[in-house]
Parts: sequence; C-alpha cells; structure tokens
Amino acid sequence: MLLIKNTRLEARRDASSKASWSSSSDEELQSLLYSPSSDKDEDPVTAALLGDDAGKGKGLALGVPGAEKRFFFQRSKTRYDPEAIATQPSVFDDPDTLEEYRPPDEWENVHRFDPDARWTWGEEHKLIRKIDLRIMMFAALMFMALELDRSNIYQALTDDFLDDLGMTTNDYNLGNSVFKFAFLCAEVPSQLVAKWVGPDLWIPTQMVVWSLVGSSQYYLKGRTSFLLCRAFLGMLQGGFIPEVILYLSYFYKHHELSLRLGFFWTASAFADVLGGFLAFGILHLRGVNNRAGWRWLFLIEGLITLVVGLLAFALMPSSPTSTSGWLRGSHGWFTSREETIMVNRVIREDPSKSSMHNREPLTPKLLWQSIKDFDLWPLYILGLNFQTPMLTPSNYLTLSLKGLGFGTFGTNLLVIPSKVLHVVTMLGLTYAGEVRSELTYTALFGQLWALPFIIFINVFDITTINKWLAWLVMTLLLCYPSAHPIQVGWNSRNSNTVRSRTVSAAIYNMSVQTSGIVAANIYRDDDAPRYARGNRVLLGILVLNIFLYLGTKVYYKKRNEYKERKWDSMTQEEKMAYLATTSDKGNKRLEFRFAH
Repeated sequence: MLLIKNTRLEARRDASSKASWSSSSDEELQSLLYSPSSDKDEDPVTAALLGDDAGKGKGLALGVPGAEKRFFFQRSKTRYDPEAIATQPSVFDDPDTLEEYRPPDEWENVHRFDPDARWTWGEEHKLIRKIDLRIMMFAALMFMALELDRSNIYQALTDDFLDDLGMTTNDYNLGNSVFKFAFLCAEVPSQLVAKWVGPDLWIPTQMVVWSLVGSSQYYLKGRTSFLLCRAFLGMLQGGFIPEVILYLSYFYKHHELSLRLGFFWTASAFADVLGGFLAFGILHLRGVNNRAGWRWLFLIEGLITLVVGLLAFALMPSSPTSTSGWLRGSHGWFTSREETIMVNRVIREDPSKSSMHNREPLTPKLLWQSIKDFDLWPLYILGLNFQTPMLTPSNYLTLSLKGLGFGTFGTNLLVIPSKVLHVVTMLGLTYAGEVRSELTYTALFGQLWALPFIIFINVFDITTINKWLAWLVMTLLLCYPSAHPIQVGWNSRNSNTVRSRTVSAAIYNMSVQTSGIVAANIYRDDDAPRYARGNRVLLGILVLNIFLYLGTKVYYKKRNEYKERKWDSMTQEEKMAYLATTSDKGNKRLEFRFAH
C-alpha cells in the first residue's frame, strides 16, 4: 500500500471523502452513465463529472477512501450505493506525484490511462463480473486441464499400474520426484519466456505440447519410459501457474486476485473430483484392445487438454485493452469506457503494474535483483513447508484405501469427499483473510486444523482400525483449508513491481514444488504399511510451520515499523525529493508497506 502523505493530496482526499454521487446527479449525467459506452476514446461520464474544472485538478469527485464493499454479502441497500463514485484516491491525484508515477509511453495500456477518470461502484462491479466471465473462467478451465494431466497418475495407481509396468512404490516415488524437480526447474525459464513473448502465446503452446506427451503415456513400457514421460511433463507444465497468476494480475486488484486464486485452486480441486468420476468410467475400459484401463485414462484425458490448449490460442487476449480476435470479435470484449475503468482502477491501487510492457523481457540484471529480494524469502520458506504434512498422505490416499480393503472403483469415489470439502474450506479461508485484512494468522489456521489428525495417525495405526474410521480421519485431514491462494496473492502484493512479481511468482511456486519432492519421499517401503517414521516427520514439520508463520508476522511488522520511522522523520519537501530521485525499487521504497 502506498502511503504518500503530501499535504495537497491529503487535503484533496478530505474534500473527496465528502463528495457524493448526488452532487452530480443531473439528468444529463444519469443518461450518460446508463447509456451504452461510446466506442470513441472520449469518456462522456468522466467529462460530465469533471465539468469546467477538467484538467485543472479542482473539485474532482473521488470515492471515499476505504468505502469499497468487496464482497456480495457487504452490498445491502443500507451499506452499498451502486451510484457512488468508485474512483479511489491515489498518487495520480496530485500534480507532483502524478508525474513521478505516470505510466511510461511503452506500456501497452497507456492510451487508456486517465488520472481524471471517474466511475461508479455499479459500473465497476458489473465490469468485474464481465472479467470473471471472460478471463477468469477460462483461466480456471486451463488449470483444470493441467490438474487432470498431472494428477491422473493417482487414479492409474488403483488399476494395477505399478504391477503392469513391473515397478515398486519407490519407483513411483522417484517418478513423482522427477516430475516435480523438472517442474520447478522449468518455473523461472518458462516464466521468462512468457514475459518475453506474452502469456497469451506461451501458455497455449505449453498446453498443446504437454497434452501430446500426456497422451503418449498410453504406450508406457516400463520404468524408463515412465520416468522420461514424468520428466517431460514436468518441464512442459512448469511455469504455467505463475504465468497465469501474472496474467490475471493485469485485470484484478490485489484483494480481487486473492479471491480469484481461491477459485483458481477450486478449479484444480474440481478437476480432481471430475478426474475421480472420469477414472471410474474410463478404467472400466480395461481389456478393450487388450489394453489396461490406465492406458485409456492417459490417452483420453490428454486429448481433452489438447482441445483446451487449442482454444486458448483464440480465447486469451494479450492485455485488457487488446481483446479483439477471431473468436473474440473485431471490436473485442470490452468497450472503451470499460477499458478505461479496467486500466485505471488497477494502477490507482498499484502504480507499479504499469512499470513494464507485457512483452518486455527481463534482463539478467533485473532477474538477479528479483532473486536476491530478501523481503520475499519468508514467503518462499512458507511455500517450502506449509503443505508438506498434508501432501504426503494425499499422495498415498488411493494406495492406503486399497490397502484397507476398498476396491478399485470404490477407492476412486471415496477420494471425492475430501476434494469437495477441501474446496469449501479453502474458499472460506481465503474470504476470511480478505474480510479481516489479516493474512498471517488466517493462513496459519490450516496448520492448526491438520494438527489433531497428524497426532492421531502418530498415536494409532490406521491400518488396523476400522476402515471407515480410517477413511474419515484421512478425509478430515485432507480437507484442511489451504492457504495457497492467500500466499500467492500475498507474494504478489509484497513484490510491488512487474519485474519482481514475474520472478517471485515462479520462485514461490518452485518452493511449493520442492515441498512436493520432499513429501513424495517421506513414506518409504521399509516403513510400510503404517509409516510410523514418516508420520513422526510430518508432525515435526507441522510444528515447525506454526513457528514459521509467527516469525513471518514479526518480520513484516518490524520491516514496516522501520520504514515508517524513516518516512515520518522526513519533511514534506524531503519526501517529494525522495520520490523524484530515489534509486529504491519495488518493495524497497520507503512509502511501500508490506502486507501481513
């Protein structure tokens, strides 16, 4: 959050907080507001709002700071006025800070930048719904395709996959590790390519190529071919998630992005549920053409991803102001006024989002600056550990259920409740974090949820208790509320530049994938079937995580206090001079505050 305390800016904020839509509610303005937007660059509503003072910096009607009703349940008739001005005060409202933060001419959306633009909450929320429909839903569909192709190995296990290929549990663990290692190694290079050529071109290319590799698993012959396919899949899928996150950040504010990421990972969980049902049907094809059911599973789900990848070439616009295309229409998805609102509402909240063109490559120097950004390391450490205690049991859930006596098809159905409940708890946690404006303690709740169940599997041997009780314990453990969407959005907020956001998203995801490698090797053959040693390790990591979250909270509070002291010790003139001349970049700027 930017904390520019210029006297003129504060005065203008005070004045704007008293302004209301009623002050500009003449019939002409109302007709402009509720008429279809012009295709011309002029903004008639803003012009009517500004009147004779347009461009003079006087009497600009701004929304009341902090008045935003972020969620549907906050928008009752008594608390939410759709006709109130939604344009929030920002650094662009003061002539001096405007020039310091003005987007460069090279920015792809610069032609829609307008510091005098004004719009209402009704307009903004209608536009957000349109963005959700056009942009977010297809991003979620692409993630579902990714999840189908990287997780169908778990369903294949229930169809004698290991026996058919003459492999052991350790071979399976190695395959998981190879996949995740290749995945994390590809994160930064893939993200850099996407930043260079644009995610709208690179993501569809990735999807098409990995779908072909995924389908080719139909022809697996043994351990070597299995490991090679897992390696190729990891290399091709690596980078996809941070690329999509960076892409979505062009369209959404920070709190909106966190919530959309909650639905993004909901799509992943939904893909797991759908994958269970698909597996239930496809695995019945065992014997067709004398082939195992798992072979048909890989082939069919790979072809589904191929279709989605081809559609992505036509359905991913390159930027908010470049949405025309042969499937998107010659005029694009958004009117000129909608583009103006889209662009200005996002950079008014975070001016750093205009610092780079969306097809501007990162230089080695910029890459190194981003990697050595120590203020993001606490989040990378959390990514390395936070889901390991739950991920290990999840990897073995299908094998564990079969070992308890459940059949192949029943096992695939019994996995579904944990996936569905996981979606509910994850979305609830994400909403709670944004409603309370509290990230650390909210994210910590997932660890506290899992703690009693991890203790249970340490105390009791679930391979010998009632199989339905064992299933219940594992289901409750695995439906823990994941902090992943919160932490991805948290990482994006604390980056504060496109350059840093590009790299940090990849590094954070690398940390998460590294946790997957660790998780895949905690349960070992010599520890089966109870995995007593492995469960003790999981408990130790879980306790460590609790202290890591608390340490992260303390770190960011201390960093903000340090910046606050330095900033408040400066005079108004010194602050303006700092903004004009500082070499500090991104989250190192004194006016920036870390979210925690």
